[in-house]
Order: sequence, then structure tokens, then C-alpha cells
Amino acid sequence: MTTCASSSSPVRSTGRKLRTGERRALLLGVDLFLAGIAVAGGLLFWGLLDIANQPPSPGWTPTFEDFLQNRVDVWYYFLPFIWPLLLTNLYDVHAASNWRKVFNGLARAAVIGLVIYALVFFFSPKGSLTRWGLALFLAFATILTFLWRLLYIKIFTAPAFMRRILVVGAGKAGKTLVQAYKSLWPPPFYMAGFIDDDPAKANTQVEGFPILGGSDRLLETIESEDISDLVIAITGEMSGSAFQTILDAQERGIEVMPMPTLYEELFRRVPVHHLESEWLIRSFVDAARVSGFYEIAKRMLDVLGGLAGLGICIALSPLVALVIMVDTGFPILYKQIRSGRGGRPYMIYKFRTMRQDAEQDGKVRLTQEKDERITRVGNFLRRTHIDELPQFWNVVRGEMSLVGPRAERPEWVAEFQKQIPFYRARLLVKPGVTGLAQVSYSYYATVEEMVIKLEYDLYYIKRRGLAMDLNIILRTVGQVFGFRGR
Repeated sequence: MTTCASSSSPVRSTGRKLRTGERRALLLGVDLFLAGIAVAGGLLFWGLLDIANQPPSPGWTPTFEDFLQNRVDVWYYFLPFIWPLLLTNLYDVHAASNWRKVFNGLARAAVIGLVIYALVFFFSPKGSLTRWGLALFLAFATILTFLWRLLYIKIFTAPAFMRRILVVGAGKAGKTLVQAYKSLWPPPFYMAGFIDDDPAKANTQVEGFPILGGSDRLLETIESEDISDLVIAITGEMSGSAFQTILDAQERGIEVMPMPTLYEELFRRVPVHHLESEWLIRSFVDAARVSGFYEIAKRMLDVLGGLAGLGICIALSPLVALVIMVDTGFPILYKQIRSGRGGRPYMIYKFRTMRQDAEQDGKVRLTQEKDERITRVGNFLRRTHIDELPQFWNVVRGEMSLVGPRAERPEWVAEFQKQIPFYRARLLVKPGVTGLAQVSYSYYATVEEMVIKLEYDLYYIKRRGLAMDLNIILRTVGQVFGFRGR
């Protein structure tokens, strides 16, 4: 992967490159347009089939207008707005650049759409819903969206459309950024190299990328390498001349951003090991403030979602209790103290998925991959997230939210905040039944993995809103249907 970025310069281009948010908006806009075409195509073929199957009647000939008036319900015209919700994972621009992820995401969206509709169809009055209409829409939408996404990949992974990045600073932060860049395929941008004033680094390479000179050659390097973006990866002091040169570059139309901002853009995570303490006040705390409207709307969503979740929990409880009892006996539920918002303790409830003697010695242990303490039934409950259902009681009570950082035990909070910078910042919000970290990363088993989970949590806290909450909830639904819990 490195050779692709650090070899001879690819095709140059002029003009402004689309940023991540703009690409996401383009994906959404075209998806909505194509979903509208899919509705039109579905109506056309569905209408032709319906008219052809109409029994003959003397003096009356069925028309397409009759079909639209008598057979098509209003909800059918809202399908273009539902379709992007099923594609929520594919609005990550990195996933959108990988055709395998696009194919899998589209297939998953079609299956989830069919399953949800089948459930609604099953419980609806006979003859009140159509099968052909939805099947045709999903077929057209899937095919058209797949062709469009292939075109998107062809265009936006071409060198002429890629942003060209120059990193100012080849120290620890710069190395971390490049290591992260090399882990992504296809590459999200073209990485030209570094600018660094350390004479010892002149004419050397860092992580396979060249040091192209000092800050005195910055403007010259921007011109020769056709740079579109400067990334500032200097965490210490910056000389006045270097700062002025960066300002000169910005005045010439070059996009300038700090390393943490690009890191967040790439991974939707906050790089906790590369932040200065003042960042917590300047960037995180200020950005993490939300409106009163969001707080009210989120609580309403929590109450409604919590009541719906409790209904599902009550409906499934007899069956779940029976299989747990047959497998390993009592108890059916287990309760445990967790740390809530501001570190306030509360009691959490779940269906038991581990042996009764899981912590017989009194020692607190993290859940491991293929943990031998998890029972056979418990493994299924975890993979389907059924074990989480009793937590909706905590949501209704206001101790938890539908979306937020994972609820953690006070013992681990005390331990992790000694080892991980900014760890306690995750307690600024209520813990959630699901969250960005939960849908983006597996359960942690080491401190290093906990750091990655924390980076997702801080990103969520900093940028949370109703749109993000709904996105996470939809991704959780995809995990449930995909049996991807642990």
C-alpha cells in the first residue's frame, strides 16, 4: 500500500477537491435521486402486471391512472427517503470507495428491507399490502445504486480527483497519521510527504514517505507537488517564520488543518494520545455542548425507544428465561453496578450469558474473545444483542440513553483513567444501550483496545446530534440482523 502513495507522483490536477462532507452529500443526493427513479420503475412494472392480471369487464378497460388511484398507497412514495436509511453504513466515504463493502452493504440493506417488510406484511390485514411493489422497488434501487457506486469508486479513487496532502511535522503525531493512512485501502488521498525543520531528518524518509524540506521550502513544495491540503502535526512550539509561511499558504487557497481533525475525518475517532491538555477545553468541551432542543428530543426518543424495547423484552422473556434455565439453570437475570453520567453509580440489568461462577474469586475480568465463561445460550444472546434488552428499563428510568458510550463498571473506570488520557471525559453523557464505539469496534480485552473504544466515544460526544443517534441505531439494527454482537 505504501508504494502506491510514495512512488512517482500520480496524475496532477487543478481545481478544488471534494472534502469528506461534500462527498457524503453527493452520495446521499444521488442515492435519493436513483431511489426516486426506482419508485417510478417499480410503479411502471407493477402497474403493467396489475393491469394485465385484471379480469375482463364489459365496457371497462383498466388504465394506469386507475392503478395509481386504487392500488398504490401513500407510503410507497416515501420509499426513496427510507432507502438511504438502510444504506447508512455506506455513507462512510472510505467504505464507499471499496466495492466489496458496497456490495455487502447493498445486499444487507435489501435483506433488512425485505425482513422488516415481511414482518409488517405478516401482521397486516390480508390484501392491504403488496408484495410486487416493494420487490420491484428493492430490485431497481439495488441495481441502480450499485452501478452508481461503482462509477463513484472509478471516479473518486482516480489520482486526478484525490486530495494531495503534505504533513508539516515528522514527529510522533506525523508518524501516527501516516501509519493510520497506510492502514486504509483504497487510500483516501495522495500522501506527498513531510515538511520538517529538523536538520537530522533532511533527505530521509519517515514510514516510507520523504522529508521534502524545511518550512523555508514549504511554498515551493506546495507548488511543485500540487498540494491541496496542509496537515499540521506539530504538537510543540512552532517558529514564527514557519507559522507565517503556513498563513501564506492558506491565503493562496490551501486547506490547512491540524492532525487531530484529519484523524477524526479518517476514522471518526479522536486521537487521545496526540492531544494537548488545553484541547479538552478549547476543542472538546466547547464542541461537546448541545442545544436544549437536542436534549429534549433525545429524551423523547429514549422514552419511546425504551418503551418499545421493554415491550420486546417482555414478549421474549418467557422464551429467553426457559432456554437459560434449561442450559445452565438460575438466575435468569444478573445485575451489576455501572458508572453513569458524571460517575454516578446505578444498577444495570441483563439476561445472564455467563456461568454462575464467572467471578467466583471476586476478581473483575474483561470479556475476552471466545471467553470460556460464556455459555452456549449466552453466546447466541450476545450475538443477537438479546441479552441487552432488560437495559431498556434503565433507559426509561433515565439512567441510560439509547445511544451513548458503553456503561462501564466503576472498578474499570478507576483503573482506566489512571492509564488513558481523557478517559473520564466519556462520563460527560449518559451511557447507552448502543453507541458509536459498539457498532464500530469489537468489545475490548486490553488497554490498547480500550483506547480505540475511547477515541470513538469522544468523537461521538464531541459531534453528537439526532442524525448521528439515528445513524447509530440503524447500524445497530444491521448488527442484530447480521449476528455481529459479542
